[in-house]
Parts: sequence; structure tokens; C-alpha cells
Amino acid sequence: MKRALITGITGQDGSYLAELLLSKGYKVYGLTRRASTQITGRIDHILSHVELLPGDLLDQSSLVEAVEASKPDEVYNLAAQSFVQTSWNQPVLTAEFTAVGVTKMLEACRKAAPKARFYQASSSEMFGKVQAVPQIESTPFYPRSPYGVAKLYGHWITVNYRESYNMHASSGILFNHESPRRGVEFVTRKITHNVALIKHGLATELRLGNLDARRDWGFAGDYVEAMWLMLQQDKPDDYVIGTNETYSVKEFVELAFERADLDWKKYVKLDERFMRPAEVDLLIGNPEKAKKVLGWTPKTSFKQLVNMMVDSDLKLVQESK
Repeated sequence: MKRALITGITGQDGSYLAELLLSKGYKVYGLTRRASTQITGRIDHILSHVELLPGDLLDQSSLVEAVEASKPDEVYNLAAQSFVQTSWNQPVLTAEFTAVGVTKMLEACRKAAPKARFYQASSSEMFGKVQAVPQIESTPFYPRSPYGVAKLYGHWITVNYRESYNMHASSGILFNHESPRRGVEFVTRKITHNVALIKHGLATELRLGNLDARRDWGFAGDYVEAMWLMLQQDKPDDYVIGTNETYSVKEFVELAFERADLDWKKYVKLDERFMRPAEVDLLIGNPEKAKKVLGWTPKTSFKQLVNMMVDSDLKLVQESK
């Protein structure tokens, strides 16, 4: 039985990845920070099948202990301060978790499980002010937020450990990936959740920032399969994971309101508070390398994704009324 350790197991990606690994017969361990409130909502349905270990990316010794306890064949480092907007308000905390935390996790693996295969969750935000369209693995990086800068550090330190210590360490440069499990602070889930509230008469408006920003949006459930495939390869490498299609926030809004049979123009208000200090205007990832080497392609279309999220939130709000 293969053993896997997932940092960030209680997050969107961690929950889908844990499900995937369990379906493949893995013994799954998850690293969780101590919290005074319950944070396992996304994995409650599989909680009896995974083993949670205490640990924190800011505490090196706890990471070593978690690696020693889990004796992993594979380590998936998904934990981070993952909200771009928050990174402007908490740039130092973002750097500590999202950048230096990667080094601490790599060090823990190097010392306690040097043969383990390591996955680092890199981000399309590293491309930021894009230097080429679409973006591929060799496209120059130009991050436009403290989050993007921190992710870039995490990406390059993973490359450095791979080349310096011969570690099987790969990075997935994932473009935006969403799901019904996305946090409500993220724009996609903010949209679908508010559509549901409006539909059920519990809200009257939705305030958003830049409607013209364009993103490459995929389904998180599809993307975790790419993570797993990377660690099944003989050689570690870096891969862009996206759909090679781009849609604006406005197009997401239109589809979401349409799904609920609402006119978005009656409810959406522009709000300066949600504008970024430095905007990322266009992200679109070409996953040709992942398709060729990993045999991976996205299965869920943009419209299917939006409909899935709206339907889920309509049901969620209905049940909570």
C-alpha cells in the first residue's frame, strides 16, 4: 500500500486529492494546523479513512515529525496562504507560508524521507503580467502580487532541491481551478454563492471588481489527477495545467446568473474595494506538455463548471433556509 502525505488536506485541492488517492488504495495522511474551530468540512465524508497529523508550515520540527510518522512514498505540498487579495494586506505572512514554508517542507522530506516523491503546488499567478500568450512551462515569469512572488520562490526552491539533492520533486503550474468546494472569498464561488442567495431572496446585489480580467478556469477535481500523474513519472519535471481557453469574469457572471434564470445586470455592482493594486489581465495555459507526457487532459468544460457550482450553491442555500 502506497503512503501519501498531503499538506493542506482540508482545502479544496486537498480534499479532491485525498479522495483520488483513497480510490487508488493509498494510505492517506493529512497535515493540519491546530484551530479552535472545526476546519474539516471538505473532508468530513472521508475523515474516517484518512489520518490527520498535527503540523504547521511555520514550524520545522512539526513537519519533520509528520514526515517521520507518515513514512510517505509521495508528498503533496498544497498548503499555503492561497488568497491573492489577502497577500496585499498580509505580504509577510504570505511569504512565510507560501514561500519559506515550501523550503521547510522540502527540508523535512530531505531529512526524513529522501526517497519520497514531492509535488509542489505552483500557480499561474507566477506569470502575472504575461510575457507570451498562451503560457507554457518556458514562458518568463512576471508575478504581480505578493502571492505570485511567494509562489515563484516556492517554485524555484523546488527546482533547486531537485537539481541539488537529486530529489524527485515536481511542480504543477496550475491555472485557476474551481469547484463547489472553493472558498466563498474567491471570485468564482463568491459569484455562484451570491447568485443562490439572490435567487432565494436572501440578497439583493453582488459587488465585484474588474469584470474584464480573463482567466483559464478548470475543475479542481480534474486537476488533482494531474498532480498524481506527475509523481508517477520516472523523471520529475514541471507542468502547466490548464484548459487553453480563457473567459472573463463577466462571462462567468453571465453564465452563473443565466443558470438561475436571473438578469445579472439588475444585481451586479462594481466596487473599487475589489480592484487589485496591480491587475493580472489575462491568463491562459497551454497544457500540451502534460497531455503528451502525462496523458492528461481536462474533462470538465467552462459551462459545466459554472453550472455545477451554481447548482451546488442553490441546493446549499435552500437546505440552510
